[in-house]
Amino acid sequence: MKSIEDLIELMARLRDPENGCPWDQEQTFATIAPYTIEEAYEVADSIHHNDMEGLKSELGDLLFQVVFHARMAEEQGAFNFSDVVTGIVDKMERRHPHVFGDAVVGSVDEQSEEWEKIKSAEKGGAASALDGVTLALPSLVRAEKLQRRASRVGFDWPDISGAIDKCHEELDEIKEALPSGDAAAIESEIGDMLFAVVNVARFAAVDAEMALADCNRRFTRRFQSVEAQAVDAGKKLEEFSLQELDSMWEEAKRRERADDSM
Repeated sequence: MKSIEDLIELMARLRDPENGCPWDQEQTFATIAPYTIEEAYEVADSIHHNDMEGLKSELGDLLFQVVFHARMAEEQGAFNFSDVVTGIVDKMERRHPHVFGDAVVGSVDEQSEEWEKIKSAEKGGAASALDGVTLALPSLVRAEKLQRRASRVGFDWPDISGAIDKCHEELDEIKEALPSGDAAAIESEIGDMLFAVVNVARFAAVDAEMALADCNRRFTRRFQSVEAQAVDAGKKLEEFSLQELDSMWEEAKRRERADDSM
């Protein structure tokens, strides 16, 4: 069995200025960051598909990213992997006084409120309930986090019906903006619509980012099925009418459902 020390040593050898890997040697925090984000999404994708073998592999890839960043920081004299571990252990103990201290919480909601209070105190008191929601997050993820933060201080619909009504309202506003040709106004209304849809997803306990990712996968499969049907017919897609393409799309969906039931 390998240990975390083996991984740290491996990373040091990859980054060795004389005998390391040329690609690893030239990487920076900025060039590695996109890979870190990608690996986190692949972890989420494995979880979404209940792929335990894939999850094991993807967690390793994500851990490698953490060690990579820590190694680059150590080379600069900023911090090392042990500092990262110490920091997160101290933080988790501090934010769980009901586990590692004498505090008592009566519910998950109460514990979440206490968590936010502790985080705010750590930062010297947040000026806004939305402070700390990073700009670097994907927009759908950030929208959901902003909504959850606002909800904690009572700024929220009482139930999902209000969120659904808001979607209808935003759709009407898109329809009103389209004839104007005002690109900025149209973009703003579409943004409002997307934000409203995320709100519905939040009330329905659905991860909007994962839902869209799953939709993208379904669209890809079905579109490729339509392409295959066109090849079987000896024609190009652009040679079919819209009605024919719609029929082919429905056939792709039917085949997909049949495959899922097997």
